[in-house]
Amino acid sequence: MATGVAWQPQEQGFNEICRLLEQQISPSSTADKSQIWQQLQQYSQFPDFNNYLAFILARAEGKSVEIRQAAGLLLKNNLRTAYKSMSPSNQQYIKSELLPCLGAADRHIRSTVGTIVSVVVQLGGIAGWLELLQALVTCLDSNDINHMEGAMDALSKICEDIPQVLDSDVPGLAERPINIFLPRLLQFFQSPHTSLRKLSLGSVNQFVMLMPSALFVSMDQYLQGLFLLSNDPSAEVRKLVCAAFNLLIEIRPSFLEPQLRNLFEYMLQVNKDTDDDVALEACEFWHSYFEAQLPHENLKEFLPRLVPVLLSNMIYADDDESLVEAEEDESLPDRDQDLKPRFHSSRLHGSENPEDDDDDIVNVWNLRKCSAAALDVLSNVFGDEILPTLMPVIQAKLSASGDEAWKDREAAVLALGAIAEGCIKGLYPHLSEIVAFLIPLLDDNFPLIRSISCWTLSRFSKFIVQDIGHQNGREQFEKVLMGLLRRILDTNKRVQEAACSAFATLEEEAAEELAPRLEIILQHLMMAFGKYQRRNLRIVYDAIGTLADAVGFELNQPVYLDILMPPLIAKWQQLPNSDKDLFPLLECFTSIAQALGAGFTQFAQPVFQRCINIIQTQQLAKVDSVAAGAQYDKEFVVCCLDLLSGLAEGLGSGIESLVAQSNLRDMLLQCCMDDASDVRQSAFALLGDLARVCPVHLQARLSDFLDIAAKQLNTPKLKETVSVANNACWAIGELAVKARQEISPIVMTVVLCLVPILKHSEELNKSLIENSAITLGRLAWVCPELVSPHMEHFMQPWCIALSMIRDDTEKEDAFRGLCAMVKANPSGALSSLVFMCRAIASWHEIRSEELHNEVCQVLHGYKQMLRNGAWDQCMSALEPPVKDKLSKYQVHDSIVTLIIKA
Repeated sequence: MATGVAWQPQEQGFNEICRLLEQQISPSSTADKSQIWQQLQQYSQFPDFNNYLAFILARAEGKSVEIRQAAGLLLKNNLRTAYKSMSPSNQQYIKSELLPCLGAADRHIRSTVGTIVSVVVQLGGIAGWLELLQALVTCLDSNDINHMEGAMDALSKICEDIPQVLDSDVPGLAERPINIFLPRLLQFFQSPHTSLRKLSLGSVNQFVMLMPSALFVSMDQYLQGLFLLSNDPSAEVRKLVCAAFNLLIEIRPSFLEPQLRNLFEYMLQVNKDTDDDVALEACEFWHSYFEAQLPHENLKEFLPRLVPVLLSNMIYADDDESLVEAEEDESLPDRDQDLKPRFHSSRLHGSENPEDDDDDIVNVWNLRKCSAAALDVLSNVFGDEILPTLMPVIQAKLSASGDEAWKDREAAVLALGAIAEGCIKGLYPHLSEIVAFLIPLLDDNFPLIRSISCWTLSRFSKFIVQDIGHQNGREQFEKVLMGLLRRILDTNKRVQEAACSAFATLEEEAAEELAPRLEIILQHLMMAFGKYQRRNLRIVYDAIGTLADAVGFELNQPVYLDILMPPLIAKWQQLPNSDKDLFPLLECFTSIAQALGAGFTQFAQPVFQRCINIIQTQQLAKVDSVAAGAQYDKEFVVCCLDLLSGLAEGLGSGIESLVAQSNLRDMLLQCCMDDASDVRQSAFALLGDLARVCPVHLQARLSDFLDIAAKQLNTPKLKETVSVANNACWAIGELAVKARQEISPIVMTVVLCLVPILKHSEELNKSLIENSAITLGRLAWVCPELVSPHMEHFMQPWCIALSMIRDDTEKEDAFRGLCAMVKANPSGALSSLVFMCRAIASWHEIRSEELHNEVCQVLHGYKQMLRNGAWDQCMSALEPPVKDKLSKYQVHDSIVTLIIKA
């Protein structure tokens, strides 16, 4: 394949590439597709191969559109990697072939050309292709629909992929490209051609976020155009109109405020659009409106019309895929595509455990779910004010009889669940009637009514549990409990899933209240475990794990363990080390190990050893998957590290003999240096847990662990790896308490990392701030002589952070550090004394008598030290509740041996 200045294809090369492309796209071809792909990749090495592809796309009139399109798509992919290294002459050739095709007669060719044009602009910029702008303008201004549509298609792709290039100064142009194109785009809103209205509106919408000055000054024209298109015959255009209003209300609500009443009227109308996609986009508006924090009062008068529309849209559409899925019997095996990818959340030590906020049982976002979510938002904003409008509609739907009305009844139950949180004040007096009405629906003939009743009951579970104190409430709780357990054994997969999820929510709320019913609960869960298919089995694991978390040590009785453990151990032994179905089982065992404590000892050795084996295999697979006999998957490592943490937490020092006989220490060190943040996050959590229960086995590599942990706190990407830093910080604190003076070489390195974190607390998460404050205190307790000379640099933000931490033993350690530093350097805290007093007042009660006395000594020392009214001046700066709390530390001076000397 030769290249030249006036490039021309050679017939042989042209025919060969066309033949390969034809074989590649032909469904009837017997040729090996992977071999064809390799051949095309080999040809890609020739400098002018992409010229051939451009020629075939643009000029191969005798070839089918499919072959020309295939050449274009291959050209697009090649340009992504090769464009910048191509010779300028080849770049120029390709660009010159693309421009005449903007107006090609065939729509598919035009569309492919538009895609390639956008890629070239992404890679080479507008300045490198000024001819394109002229060609686009010429086509847009022609009256030829092919030219107009082709140019508009290319322009819309540029707007979608890289809108900012059109709002930039371009050398050689008197004005920015957006100034040239925007008037034409707005003009096309009135085009008789649907495609031009759709593409132009979609293109302008892409600039709302950027808000170039050209759009800002044309806002009135844009809004007029949107209202002009609001009842467009094309559903796609109407959907884009709604999308535009959603963008504007989120980003520039001030533009819409004068038009709000008209806009509400329009959105109410479009919420009832015959096209579900348009109605869905309109429904998103209510979410966007409240997120924009506009006055709620504006919407109040529209509620009586909006609420029934939302409820009407919550009824299952006839083509909803859930209707088909709902017929699936438990005997049907799950297909691979039924198994949604699952993601294990790495262990986080602190006050902000991530929560799964998707508690709806419907997974596909559609008009039904969006309407339910909008009703949820309305109920949280307006509370009981929506009940007079809503309840009569719900009651009418619930009382609709006959099989044909089941969808209305189902939507009414969904609505009750959606408002459970926001309207609880108004619903609470009627809660027992609502629950009494829902319980029989758990046995309804229609599986989707059974499943939604499970979900709605779970939404009220907090309040159902609150009423356990009186007889009727206890009886109702029992009925809900047994009703959900019955549904867990339903024959319908959808109902099984909903019941298990609902039961897990009830478990979290009920906690130790479940203890008297543990045997029957475990019997039902283990029966489900025996009959569920793979997808729902994961939810049973979750329910078992949640149960263990809820009842804790109550589970540690032979009668319960005999029901629970044999099936789990059998499954554990049956699954190979490379099976991803191990993940939820590992998570389940983690909760059980923590709940049983020392009671898990009898199961610990094989579980511990298998975790070690899996991590070893995965570490080998990372460098040599053939030798390991497995593909590397970091999630195996994360889950095993977390289970080992659970064992350390549950067994306490009982894990020592297992650690002693393993190579866990060196393996853990490797995990702490892993390039994946979630592996490091779990590794540091385990490091902290081991430091608590068997620090002696970390001793030999203590300085290595401390060095690596400190590095996690001193990274420019701290915000991206905040959970890793959080766990590393906590682990350093745990090691400090156990290793004492041995950590002195690294103390100041860590302190220098912690101080900036505390000083920028508003930018970082709560858990990291708390752990930083505790670890700083622990280091000060262990090495006060090293830390105290620097205390005036951090006392104020440190004390603010300490005052936010709840009472516990970790907070006690931090205050021991505070007292130790003040003794070593009393003047270092003088300028922050008010903040220190607030931190001391944050205690509800210091349970350690020794620490209580130390705090008294500190306060009295400063009282003695600050003469001539200085102490009273400090006290006057404190809020009355703080002063009241400090009074409990004001014992008589004669009792206290003063330690602080001026």
